[in-house]
Order: sequence, then C-alpha cells, then structure tokens
Amino acid sequence: MRSIAVFCDFDGTVTETDNIIAIMKYFNPPGWIQLKDAILTQKISVREGVGLMFSLLPSSMKEEIIQFALHNAKIRAGFADFIDFLKQERIPLYIVSGGIDFFVHPILEPFVPIADIFCNGSDFSKESIEILWPHSCDSNCDHDCGCCKPSIIRALDGDELYKIVIGDSITDLQAAIQADFVLARDFLLEKCQEFDIPHRPFTSFYDCMKEIRTKLEVVR
Repeated sequence: MRSIAVFCDFDGTVTETDNIIAIMKYFNPPGWIQLKDAILTQKISVREGVGLMFSLLPSSMKEEIIQFALHNAKIRAGFADFIDFLKQERIPLYIVSGGIDFFVHPILEPFVPIADIFCNGSDFSKESIEILWPHSCDSNCDHDCGCCKPSIIRALDGDELYKIVIGDSITDLQAAIQADFVLARDFLLEKCQEFDIPHRPFTSFYDCMKEIRTKLEVVR
C-alpha cells in the first residue's frame, strides 16, 4: 500500500490566472514585457526573470500590490471542497508555487496552512522589491528554477509515496516528469501529451477529486 501526496501549483491552477502576470499588467513597469517573453522562450531562467521583473517595482507599493492581488485573484471552482476531500482521505496537500510570499500567503490564508506552502520570499527593505529564493534547486536540478518544485518533491518524498502533481505551466514540467500521475491544463497538458506522462486534464478541482478517487482504489 502506498501513501498519496498532492503537490499543487498556485498561479493559474489554484487561481484562474497568473498573479505575477496580473500584477505586472496592472502596474505596468517599463521593461516587464520583454522579461516575461524572455522567460517564456527560456532565454533567461525563471529565477532571473522574476527577480528582475519585481525589481522594477518600488518597495513602497507593497500594500497596494497586496490589495490588488487579493481583489484580483479568483479561486478555481471546487478548491475548498477539494481541500476538505483531501483532509477526509488523509492525503497531504503541498502548495508549490513560483509566486511570492507577500501575495501567495494572504490569498491562501483561508485554505492552507503556511507550513504547507512552498514559494519565493521577498524583501522590502530596499528601494525596489527584492525576491528571495528559500527553495532553490538542489544538486539534481540545474534549471535555476527560483522555487524549485522537483527539489521540494524530492525533499518530501518517501519510498512508498505516490506523487500527484497538479499544474498548468512550464514551471510545473520538471515536477510532472517525476510524478506518478499529473492533473494538467494548458501548457502542461500539451507537454504531458508530448512526453507521454501519465495524466488527465482538469478544468475545476471537482475534476481533480474525481481522478484522485479513482487512484485511491488502485494505490491503497
């Protein structure tokens, strides 16, 4: 019998849209679009690009950005029921996010303990926002991820752990490659199909519940 654990992305997965992109679009600092495009085309790493994007914003805007994120973020349908389902089945949920603590934590506060959230940090003591990287890549990853999802999974993994990854983007791909099963949408869904990774598509967290129920019958 194997234990199941769920590793779930935040931006574009728990929330319906990417909060970093929403913040950048709204506050629109000069140069952010070029940095975003460089990340997506993998000309620069996620760590480098995200750090540079937030350095374009002054630290004095911290509260304004937090309030924007709280009002803008829309939680994907079924998330609260999904959490209740996992608690009932005694399945641990870890949020693994390339987002930043100062907006990830407030958005997730009603749902997930901070101890189960792995994301990037922030420093507002200087003139511009500085991003911190408490979950950098381990010796098995050289992608300069920023918040390295596969490294977090390896640190939490056990020999009998059945790993389910839920995500949507390029930042979830390396985690998906080492998962036993993936619930995917958007870019990640295309890559799961391309690389023949065991997966199912999802639209809401009710879809995720349905798929995990079927896995419980097989894994346990």
